[in-house]
Amino acid sequence: MAVTRASTTIRRTPIKPPGTAAQGFGQTSRTDTWAVAPTVVALGFGAFILYSLFSAFLWGPLFGVAYEVDGYLSPFFSPLIGAEILPWWFSPAILILWIPLGFRTTCYYYRKAYYRSYFADPPACAVGEPRAHRRYAMEAAFPFILQNLHRIFLYLAFIPLFFLWLDAFLALRPEGAWRLGLGNVILFVNVALLSGYSLSCHSLRHLVGGRLDCFSCSARTRTRYSLWQRLTGLNANHMAWAWSSLISVALADLYIRLLAAGLFNDPSIRL
Repeated sequence: MAVTRASTTIRRTPIKPPGTAAQGFGQTSRTDTWAVAPTVVALGFGAFILYSLFSAFLWGPLFGVAYEVDGYLSPFFSPLIGAEILPWWFSPAILILWIPLGFRTTCYYYRKAYYRSYFADPPACAVGEPRAHRRYAMEAAFPFILQNLHRIFLYLAFIPLFFLWLDAFLALRPEGAWRLGLGNVILFVNVALLSGYSLSCHSLRHLVGGRLDCFSCSARTRTRYSLWQRLTGLNANHMAWAWSSLISVALADLYIRLLAAGLFNDPSIRL
């Protein structure tokens, strides 16, 4: 008697489920202006990306505008590495910007934001997405599997953050004399917002309070619970931290660049 063995097909990567929204890009029963939010996000991200690329790679080499002036260092170049030995066309920003870029690109909030704005995945809640997304293997295949490196980028992000705090304090005493200028205020506001963004990270919140079955069983777990509560308060406004810090870092760089170009003087009190 012949025995036949049923064949089975094993899918190596998961396929995105269709969901309950109407199929087809933009198909929805929503009557509100749902397209406004992803459009604004797309324009905001696009403006920041274009400006940061211009500042990091073109402003200095093409127009001769410095990234450091009067004790103020642009946050795009902090910590400043190899500036004296690198060729003129190689921006020192390349050596450091990959860390905040990786941190923000893999950030849970930013992923939701740019998935909607640039990939229409989905464009908004209860709104249909392109039918081509049926072949999307989610974050189990390259390149989106790299999103799982977010926690590594979280650890790395505290390195430039430390130097940004150091730069802000060092800028208070350039050339051995105390100075409190508008640039100092901008640098401190910027690093405070960047700290809020980093400390409100979902991964940091889970790192501090996750994988615990009991918050009150020991002094150690009670301490972790207390820290977790504080980070949860920050995490509740993670989107606001993300946008405010994105804007502040661009404005800090712009202020220093325009100051270096000689367009105005830094209002300051010198002691």
